[in-house]
Amino acid sequence: MTERLDGPKVPPENPSGGPASGPADTPRKLRLGPSPALAITFLLPAALLLGVWVVYPIVYSIFRSLFDASGNGFVGLDNYVTIFSDGGMLRTIRNNLIWVIVAPLVVTTLGLIFAVLTERIRWSTAFKLIVFMPMAVSLMAAGVIFRLVYDGDPDKGVANAILTTVHDTFSSSQGYPEARPREGEQSPVVAEGGGVVTKQPVQAGQPVLIPIVGVKPEVMPSDAAPAKAATGGDGLSGTVWFDFTPGGSGVNGQVDGTEKGLPGMTVEAVSNGQVAGTATTAEDGSFRFEGLPAGSYVVRLPQSNFEGAYNGLAWLGPTLITPAIIGAFVWVWAGFAMVLIAAGLAAIPRDALEAARIDGASEWQVFRKITVPLLSPVLLVVFVTMIINTLKVFDLVFIIAPASVQPDANVVALEMWRVSFGGGNNQGLGSALAIFLLILVLPFMVMNIRRFRRGDS
Repeated sequence: MTERLDGPKVPPENPSGGPASGPADTPRKLRLGPSPALAITFLLPAALLLGVWVVYPIVYSIFRSLFDASGNGFVGLDNYVTIFSDGGMLRTIRNNLIWVIVAPLVVTTLGLIFAVLTERIRWSTAFKLIVFMPMAVSLMAAGVIFRLVYDGDPDKGVANAILTTVHDTFSSSQGYPEARPREGEQSPVVAEGGGVVTKQPVQAGQPVLIPIVGVKPEVMPSDAAPAKAATGGDGLSGTVWFDFTPGGSGVNGQVDGTEKGLPGMTVEAVSNGQVAGTATTAEDGSFRFEGLPAGSYVVRLPQSNFEGAYNGLAWLGPTLITPAIIGAFVWVWAGFAMVLIAAGLAAIPRDALEAARIDGASEWQVFRKITVPLLSPVLLVVFVTMIINTLKVFDLVFIIAPASVQPDANVVALEMWRVSFGGGNNQGLGSALAIFLLILVLPFMVMNIRRFRRGDS
């Protein structure tokens, strides 16, 4: 029996009832994206640059840190031992520890406060712009700005100008440094304990004359009037004046017509070692004690009268230099933290906040128990990022701190540069500091990367 060849071939039936499937019908897996060869071609230049600019310097720094300053003598781990045994290095590490604890916490807190405020004030856009504006300034320019802000002269430094203005509002800062009483037996007063006291006790109705010399023209107040001699009276009164007449025509110990009073001086009436009354000299140098009981008193000008006028704080001194630089760092980075936290705040579901308010929670309770916990991932990212930035801080310390106090404000990044290229010429120790700084930064970088990946997933 022969088979017909001219008819269509029907595939054999599948016992399960469906059409039979063969190897030719297996679906092929489609590859998304470019081929591996193409991907390697595009990634190779970036990988080469990464190796040249990152991997090679790290490997070479590890190698170089095992040698001495000349690079010829192998010293092993001696450079790392120096980091933890030298007094200056330990002070540098202490400063870095202060930076890591204080600066990220302050920046994150201010960023959170600013982000919450932007949701409640009318001109939020302008507020954000003002706070974020320092991010447009380089750290070197910010250092120059704050070097001027922290200038010790209140006429130049904004910080001390504000402090002196507030201080002078509540207390007089008039002082007469280097002023002193006349020497000699004829003078009715004498220097004692940094101040000036009368040689003999005085009583009510007896005028007290306190001649002072050594007053510099630049500290003489502009409102000083010609001195007026006290005439006595019922109370205890007197005159404090600048006992000097140009040309030498005056009489020592007597108030002459051209001699000026010393206004703003504090005068005390002392009885049995206790201050019984206090008065302040007028523009003509006169003073009078009101309500003073009858008796004998020693009249005293306390030491505060002979101290210089209040000029603020020594921001660039060894005591305040690190907090001052941290203040500049906060000024630069607070806007960055505010923007990130505000973005996280905008993503918080409003129904959770409204539900808490409906249940009777106060605004502080809503903020503390709902807003902050929901913002914790963003806050952690900002905090860790600020830790990385504080560990790498260099520009602000180098620019703001004067050369005389740089050892007191030193940080690891600046010490690394100073030891290697800033006069130390010890690149072995500098390389060890670089590796030490890398070890400090690495855990926080890994923490941030893991959190970013967790957020993407």
